[in-house]
Amino acid sequence: MRIHELKQRLREAGAGPSHEQRILRLWSHALPRNSGRRLPGSFFPSSLLEALPSIEAELAGLARIHTVHAGADGSERLLVALADGQTVESVLLPREGLCVSSQVGCAVGCQFCMTGRDGLLRQVGSAEIIAQVALARTRRPVRKVVFMGMGEPAHNLDNVLEAIELLGTVGNIGHKNLVFSTVGDARVFERLPQERVRPALALSLHTTKAELRKRLLPRAPGITPEELVDAGERYARATGYPIQYQWTLLEGVNDGPDEIEGIVRLLSGKYGVLNMIPFNAVDGVAFSRPSWERCKEMARTLHQRGILTKLRNSAGQDIDGGCGQLRARVAGVPVRFGRANRNPANLVTPALRPAAPN
Repeated sequence: MRIHELKQRLREAGAGPSHEQRILRLWSHALPRNSGRRLPGSFFPSSLLEALPSIEAELAGLARIHTVHAGADGSERLLVALADGQTVESVLLPREGLCVSSQVGCAVGCQFCMTGRDGLLRQVGSAEIIAQVALARTRRPVRKVVFMGMGEPAHNLDNVLEAIELLGTVGNIGHKNLVFSTVGDARVFERLPQERVRPALALSLHTTKAELRKRLLPRAPGITPEELVDAGERYARATGYPIQYQWTLLEGVNDGPDEIEGIVRLLSGKYGVLNMIPFNAVDGVAFSRPSWERCKEMARTLHQRGILTKLRNSAGQDIDGGCGQLRARVAGVPVRFGRANRNPANLVTPALRPAAPN
């Protein structure tokens, strides 16, 4: 179901604008129909009251929590079952944040990500995205929603923007607390500035080398790191929200001195922050996580060079909760937390690695 289809059904049942807003607000906040103070104009016409039980039952059936996996850091990874039996992942983050999924699977095929191993299975409807938020709100308050779960939001743009529109209005999420994460797609930079609710933007950078980025993100749009940062900078200046540049740290691949120099060259003076997240290792994915000391050294060096850098751990690492891992576990695909094998030569050539010490 899509949100505009839900609105159409409500109008056909006799809902006026105030009725529609109240129903959407209660749904997105996981509140019963009779909650809160009854405001003038919120009393429903009889035709709407007659139709509501069926509509509410359909909304309740969009998604349910299949399993909950609590992390030591206060996060909760939720495996969410959709009405057709497919599953997606949502993550309740510390400090009232929520990470939601926009696709079942993913077509980008990032080499270090579990989600894309089986490709794209289907899009997640805009109402199913809101259903993830409503389910999370049955467990704790949610005041920030990031589209960083399963899928590439740019490949499901209409549904994601519908969900963002609702969340940024009746869903009561501040616009800068809605974060659209993408590998970089021209449609994102065209559409988002035109929207009523303009979210903050997170761009998957991962390397400053165009050829390496093509190998790491094989089906991402053919945009160079320089072009990605330039587009991000224009959006940041237009919205007043700094860009979050995402960088998954892969040992021997993008953690060397050459990348530090590239980052300084690309991001100096830019309105943004670099989020560095050590790789969450998975069986069958041939990368390793750098040591925590190496990660801290890289972040410290970048700080000293004038680049605002945040070193983060992916939430729920103690429960093998990297994106796509819970879904894979239910499907019977082995996953493992820890250090994986070295990346294969056919993916990252020796010429793209920093030289080995003598």
